[in-house]
Amino acid sequence: MRFFIVDAFTDRAFAGNSAGVVLLDEPADETWMQSVAAEMKHAETAFFVTTTKSLRWFTPAVEVALCGHATLAVTHVLGGEQTYATKSGELRAKAENGWVELDFPSDPPQPADDDLSGILPGVEIEYTGRGVENLFAVLKDAETVRHLEPDLAKLKHTWTGRLLVTAQGDKTDYVSRFFAPGVGIDEDPVTGSAHCILSPYWSERLDRKELTGEQASSRGGIVRTRQDGDRVHLAGQAVTVLSGELHV
Repeated sequence: MRFFIVDAFTDRAFAGNSAGVVLLDEPADETWMQSVAAEMKHAETAFFVTTTKSLRWFTPAVEVALCGHATLAVTHVLGGEQTYATKSGELRAKAENGWVELDFPSDPPQPADDDLSGILPGVEIEYTGRGVENLFAVLKDAETVRHLEPDLAKLKHTWTGRLLVTAQGDKTDYVSRFFAPGVGIDEDPVTGSAHCILSPYWSERLDRKELTGEQASSRGGIVRTRQDGDRVHLAGQAVTVLSGELHV
């Protein structure tokens, strides 16, 4: 089986978010895929079946319903235009001129009354909401987002154990960070699916459909977004770091 490690949402190696990519000729057992993802220890490993065009994503701990950076990584490896059958429905992607564009469902946050004061002690929160799977918090400024130290132990035992924080940007339109101890990831370096929430929120607030976001993790990454009704187009670059064969 062909195996790749790809750094996504970056134009240089060892930045952005790394993903494993496994190309399969036929569907594989879920337990085996979970074991491979745990062995590789990337935030997500993507498994693409070339005959059925099905795509699935696993963290080291669980399967997830949607993953942007690993989808970008698969498309970077395959090239051209791709249509994937996934648990989140049909997803389309295109690799062209060094960029990969993903067509994902929009996930506008809905107002919520979750008390995040214990998870974000002493932090001023302007807005609290929920996406389909994530808690969502808007903070007062970009510097607060950059220096945030959430209580991950408390976050792990909330709703889905995932929190997306954001603020209006200083160098880009907005900045964000994503914490997901509930699925085995303390902080995800760059999260494509999180931008399905960020894009509709900031597009409405800034009154523009095309935006650029920075995910301000230690590795960092840039994601271009374009709001298109109930879809979000995400664009980023990628670098293949390693390729080889998976033997078991």
